[in-house]
Parts: sequence; structure tokens; C-alpha cells
Amino acid sequence: MQYIAETTENKARELLGSDDGKLGGIAFPMGCSLNQVAAHYSPNPGDQKVLGKDDVVKFDLGVHVNGRIIDSAWTMCWNDRYLPLLSTVKEATLAGIRTAGIDVRLCDVGAAIQEVMEAGEIELDGKVHRIKCIRNLCGHNIVPYCIHGDKQVPSYNNGDQRRMEEFEFFAIETFGTTGSGYVENLVECSHYSKPSLHVPTNLNPKDRHLAAFITQHFNTLPFARRYVDRLGEPKHLASLKRLVDAQIVEDHPTLTDVKGSYVSQFEHTFVLRPTCKENLSISDDY
Repeated sequence: MQYIAETTENKARELLGSDDGKLGGIAFPMGCSLNQVAAHYSPNPGDQKVLGKDDVVKFDLGVHVNGRIIDSAWTMCWNDRYLPLLSTVKEATLAGIRTAGIDVRLCDVGAAIQEVMEAGEIELDGKVHRIKCIRNLCGHNIVPYCIHGDKQVPSYNNGDQRRMEEFEFFAIETFGTTGSGYVENLVECSHYSKPSLHVPTNLNPKDRHLAAFITQHFNTLPFARRYVDRLGEPKHLASLKRLVDAQIVEDHPTLTDVKGSYVSQFEHTFVLRPTCKENLSISDDY
């Protein structure tokens, strides 16, 4: 998994022509979440996890130029028995994109996603599973240097009457599961962010140095521990934990449904222009 994540991230940096996290590069660490794990898993330094032929893997990556972010995710498998799950979630995502538009209510986008998602089913080991929306994960608007803005795009009709507006950027992001439909935090964590550019002066020198280092290289964007290592700060874990405990840095733990379930995810980013809805992450391959 480490090789997959780092190879993909390095290719993104190469294509963007920047290794400076503030000017351009990775806006969200390469997620490689397996099976019942829905989101926020990326290998930490030393992680030896291997992708297997019977795994369902969600790849989730954000990139940016000068803080303008494109966020996208897709699911892959090598056992055809999971294809009904993948195709249902992909179609639900596309239904949300088709419904979205200027002056459209967020709950109406969620209703369109829900209708497609909950019509899907998959048979595994002789048991038919109705596919559920994961209700405590959602899409979101995107603003400069902030991948999750203040508007959430649900995957079900949650009654949110707020509307999409002209020139807003949105990521329609859906998760379908054979499990409970809700995710919980694991202790394991690989994703972090520092939401404020301010570096407190009342920290010990080592913690203050790491806080300034994070601000310098990542601005307010999420980062992985691997990024801190590759930029020359390999012995940072104790300071990072203290910064999290002091609420200077936020941790974003791995999110998982019940053991034995399977989760699929698809996501695309678009901008609502006055005369069109411009999809920014859709291409011939996905």
C-alpha cells in the first residue's frame, strides 16, 4: 500500500510541477482504504499492509494549485463479485452530479443519490445485501486551501434546505456499504491538518518548530505523517501528538463500518458557472 500511495502522490507532484505544498501539490493524502474501512486510511511510515486480490480498495486523492482544489475518489476490485456494489455507488455519484446545480437544495441532491444507492443490492456468500448510504459521510463544497467548506452534500434526504450557489465548487462524494450505514473512528490515524496559520509562542521549542513546519509546508491543507518524514522531520510523532492534544493540529482518524462489510466510494469535483456545470475531475478513464 505504501508503494501505491507514494507512487501516485509523486506522479501528481510531477504533473503539477510543484513540490511546494502551499503553491501546488497534494491537497488530501492518497487514501487506500480497504474493505470495511471507508476513509482516512493512508499508510504511515513502516506500514507493511499489502493489497490482496479479494480486497475492495477506495482510492481518494486531492490536488491543488495555489489552494484551488480538485478532490476525487474511485473504487477498484479484482473479484467480480463486488462489481454490483461498485457500479451502484458510481451511478449514485453520477446521479448526484446530474441533480446538482445553481439554486438546487442540498437535500434534493441527497435524495437523488439515495434513490439510486438504496435500489442496489449485492449477493455475497449466498446472502443478498441491500446497499446502504453511509449517512455520516458526505460530499462538500470546496474553498481555497480548505477541502471541506461549510456546506455538506448528504447522500440521503436530510432536509437541508440550503442551496448551491453560482461559482461554488463542490465534491459529490458517496459511500455505499453492505454494513450498518454508519462509520466510527479507529484509533489508527494517518491524516492531520492545522486549521489555523497561527503558530502559538507558548509551546516548547520542538513543538513550536513542528507547528511552524506544518504551516510552512501544508498551509491549512490535510497532510500525512509520511509527508513530514519526506520533508526532513522523521522524529516528529511525540510533538505531533502534543499538538493534537493542545488542539493546534486536528487528527482525522481512520473511519470504518462493521467488520466483514464492504464499502465503495466514488467522488468528483465540479464548479457551478453561470451557464454550465463544469466537471473538473471526470475523464475518459473515470
